[in-house]
Amino acid sequence: MKATLILENGAVFEGESIGSTEDVVCEMVFNTSMVGYQEILTDPSYAGQGVVMTYPLIGNYGTNDEDDESEHPWAEALIIRHLAPRGSNFRCTSTLNDYLIRHGITGIQDIDTRALTRILRIQGVMNGVITCREHYDLDARMEQMHAYRVQGTVERVTCKKVTHIPGDGPRIALYDFGEKRNMANRLLHYGCDLTIYPAHTPAETVLAEGYDGIMLSNGPGDPADCVDIIPQVRRL
Repeated sequence: MKATLILENGAVFEGESIGSTEDVVCEMVFNTSMVGYQEILTDPSYAGQGVVMTYPLIGNYGTNDEDDESEHPWAEALIIRHLAPRGSNFRCTSTLNDYLIRHGITGIQDIDTRALTRILRIQGVMNGVITCREHYDLDARMEQMHAYRVQGTVERVTCKKVTHIPGDGPRIALYDFGEKRNMANRLLHYGCDLTIYPAHTPAETVLAEGYDGIMLSNGPGDPADCVDIIPQVRRL
């Protein structure tokens, strides 16, 4: 099925649909990694964004049940040059395309991702829309893109309750603004006794526990939309 990617600056890329066929509007960013597409899709930092992979062949080792960085993908769309039709790896449990369909992620392949990346590098991150419709109203799509804004993402991705993972080492508190599983895994690897807190936990709650260290994770969205944590960090 044909798919079309339209950027906020008016650039149009025509390719082939992969994953979900639902229209999607999101902020377009690029990633130059050669591997790790499953980790990228499930990285909370990409909430509200469509990811352009500059490496030309994506999906060649499929997907599996172990490499997710969170409970489900957060990226809104995947834009690639070529999708491998099957995964060649002993850990593979499904193809990337099946993974995209299962999680409702819209995608497009067979476009010049290097040219698209140059636009985003030179002109800056911008919104875009992917549609599988043969006939669409360009003006309406442009209005959608201009109105779209990535917001409220930290509230969406942060954990909903405090989680404690015991260890024999230093007691560490981790503020979850978009924490990836690998962050916790690395701390646990060093033997830390880890407690993960939702993003809007008051500083007094954490200070009362007398931790040896406090870590603030990175996360999605514009930092200007997450200023309420600043007074808490000052208290910490």
